[in-house]
Amino acid sequence: MNSSTMVNGNTAAGKAKEPFPISLLSLTVAAFAIGMTEFVIMGILPNVAEDLHVSIPSAGQLITAYAMGVAIGAPILTILTQRIPQKRLLCLLMVLFILGNGVSVIAPNYGVLMVARILTSLTHGTFFGVGAVIAASLVRPDKRAGAVSIMMAGLTIANIIGVPLGTFIGQHMGWRASFGAIAIMGVIALIGIALFIPQIKQDEPISLATQVRSLLRPKLLLFLLIGALGNTSLFAVFTYIAPLLQQITGFAEHSVTWILIIFGFGVTIGNIIGGKLADWKLMPSLIGLYLLICILLAIFTFSIQSPVAAVITIFLWGAASFGVMPGLQIRIMSLAKSAPALASTSSHSAGNLGNAAGAFIGGVVITHVGLSSLPWVGSIIVALGLVLLVLSFVQERKQA
Repeated sequence: MNSSTMVNGNTAAGKAKEPFPISLLSLTVAAFAIGMTEFVIMGILPNVAEDLHVSIPSAGQLITAYAMGVAIGAPILTILTQRIPQKRLLCLLMVLFILGNGVSVIAPNYGVLMVARILTSLTHGTFFGVGAVIAASLVRPDKRAGAVSIMMAGLTIANIIGVPLGTFIGQHMGWRASFGAIAIMGVIALIGIALFIPQIKQDEPISLATQVRSLLRPKLLLFLLIGALGNTSLFAVFTYIAPLLQQITGFAEHSVTWILIIFGFGVTIGNIIGGKLADWKLMPSLIGLYLLICILLAIFTFSIQSPVAAVITIFLWGAASFGVMPGLQIRIMSLAKSAPALASTSSHSAGNLGNAAGAFIGGVVITHVGLSSLPWVGSIIVALGLVLLVLSFVQERKQA
């Protein structure tokens, strides 16, 4: 991958007069479609299980398989496709994405749907990895984190609009129609990428050994761990947010949907603000946001008892949790100058491993300690990431 393009900002795309070129919107649309296909399955899971004559837990494995496809397949696919020009690669990934969702529409049984989900998952991490490098190359160096946050906004907006819409379509027109709508979004994204993303000149591909050595740098691995801890904390609580709100706060089931939409607005706002903070002061902003998440989850342990306080805390928690992502992405890319796309893709792999670990840890906590203990356990997990961030920052200051 062209690390010099990423580092120098807009070398390939020319001097960008606009802070966020229109070409970024095509990446945002693609991110929206990918976010929709990842999360909509949660809303239509009972419909899928009933239609394919499998149990709810078996249908739930479609979610697990997708996450593992991202975690394991994305870095491998990124390495295998490193010689393909970046714009062409994005187009090929969207074709694969459309194909995977198209197969989901016509899947005659559970096994075929599982294969289609895994096929679709392979595009996820690689697209965001390569897309982040391209987004950063389209703007000035001091706007890189903001550009990445604009692309990632598609993923967060999918939680506000895409998932409820896809769930509504699936419940009223059949679950296959949900995947059909996603495939159409993929076609729109593909057209946008083909029309608006510029051709980016690339250096000679870097050897696999050099890329792996770049990825295995201790400081880079540390930041992958920090990102994974953040996601573990998030999903240890968020996976079980519905029972928390219903059984402890006392909300009715239909109210949970609206609270999740409020959470989605917080996520989107936090993602944009986090990008601007990272462009301003990268490490201090990451430390401040991790500290804020830690405090908010500790507060959530008590505010969960009050409906108003719980909703306010959930909004702020969503904003802080996703505010760290643009900064982490840029930090990880900058630490792997020889392989920024592979590093960026690996951050999504680490994040998905964190998702799985968080859901598992949350289940263990509920079984052995109790549902109400989830927020403070999540606070402790993110505090570990905060400690690692502070130690890394202090070491860098000493070296400087």
